[in-house]
Amino acid sequence: MSFSWTPHRFSGGALALDVANSVVLRHDAGQRIDRFATPAQLEDFPQAAVHFCAERALFGEIAPVRPDNRPAFLRLREAIDAYFRASVLKTSTDALLADLLELLAAVLRGAASPECLDAATVHSTLRLLSAPEKERMKICGNCGWLFIDRSKNRSRSWCDMAVCGNRAKATRHYQRRKQGARA
Repeated sequence: MSFSWTPHRFSGGALALDVANSVVLRHDAGQRIDRFATPAQLEDFPQAAVHFCAERALFGEIAPVRPDNRPAFLRLREAIDAYFRASVLKTSTDALLADLLELLAAVLRGAASPECLDAATVHSTLRLLSAPEKERMKICGNCGWLFIDRSKNRSRSWCDMAVCGNRAKATRHYQRRKQGARA
């Protein structure tokens, strides 16, 4: 199966969310795809982030994560998802925040330089934790990815209208036609 990092894969609105969203269909064990499971895809991610990430103006080039720091980086990715997902769902986040902060420190200590993906992800996460945009965070109604709703009236339902919005609308249309045919 061919794969490339496209603008849709950077729909989160922040590098930290785009990293968390590298797991596709996270809560469906049968269809779950980890885009960082293949080392080549993890190594290609930083270059794509420079072109497509909403925070690209905050960094120049981004180097890949060093192989010895990858396990900590992947744990950080899961902690980012767990904390911000719980925050959106308004569930208890104290223990998740403690875990996230510990991993942020560990990953930052292991980063080769401030220009590495792991360090850039730490800084993006810290910005999200301290920014009012955290209140605009949502979970896509189609794919389950985390994203920041920057629409004026906070009415966005999908991470990307061109992909998830169209899929959701097509599904509803199909269901209506199917029900109409039965009647």
